[in-house]
Amino acid sequence: MTVTVYLPLLLALVLAWLAPRIAERGGPGPAARVLTAIAAAAAASSTWSLTMLALTMLDDLPPLDALDEHPALELPEPVPGPVALVAGLALLLGGVRLLIDLRRRLGTHRQLRAAGTTEHGLVVADWSAPLAVAVPGRRGRDGHLLVTTGMLRLLDADERRVVIAHEQAHLVHRHHRLVAVTAGAAALNPLLVPVRDTVAYLVERWADEDAATAVNDRDLTAQAVARASLATVGSGPAAALAINGGAALHRVRALTEPAPTPRRRRLIGPALLGAGFLTTVTAATVEFVSLARAWL
Repeated sequence: MTVTVYLPLLLALVLAWLAPRIAERGGPGPAARVLTAIAAAAAASSTWSLTMLALTMLDDLPPLDALDEHPALELPEPVPGPVALVAGLALLLGGVRLLIDLRRRLGTHRQLRAAGTTEHGLVVADWSAPLAVAVPGRRGRDGHLLVTTGMLRLLDADERRVVIAHEQAHLVHRHHRLVAVTAGAAALNPLLVPVRDTVAYLVERWADEDAATAVNDRDLTAQAVARASLATVGSGPAAALAINGGAALHRVRALTEPAPTPRRRRLIGPALLGAGFLTTVTAATVEFVSLARAWL
């Protein structure tokens, strides 16, 4: 096999390097969507590349191994055995990481849904820990907001409006799906961990901007984000869902500046990178099919 089959793995490194830079361009919404789509393409491409590499181990199994010694046949050499073995192990580890992430995420959802009875789309839990989180719906049902008494005591009335608007934005835009897709991509391909973290940050920025628009006060939003984020960062279910806290300083700083203006031309580069993934995996697949026909 030529270097084509390895290109999706190399392009994942390029995407990981570009992700934080993409986050600084224009509106957080378009950037989050584009990065999620490219991360999904990158994970699928790299997984397929690893699969093709791992499948070359089949030439060492009967009856194909006997053909290697056949005097009338000159079969093309696949990749070295150690490379195929490493690819197979990487596939196995990626699948295990994906299952662990899904189990943890679903378990967190169940824990949050059991926190109390929903009234008008809101659950107020009598917990001392400050927490405000958007809980996704189940089986097509609408989600709801979960706010603890610890969070309500921490904020004044105006800041509570900001937090509620922020979490409502998570539900409206279904941010949990973007976070889940990029988390799954990073589980399959650890090179995409920076992309996962960037999307988690972008959905927070997206919800911040929606909250600022809802209350029509960027300074108040910055104040509420600072207090709520610093109180919840790294704690419990919020951290597990990766849609609360984190990068609080950058979020507050962004809210002290004018609202970002989306510029689609700034996302042309990432879109071309996504097309590059599809092109390389297609070329690698054609090459693999030709090699497989020679084997058979």
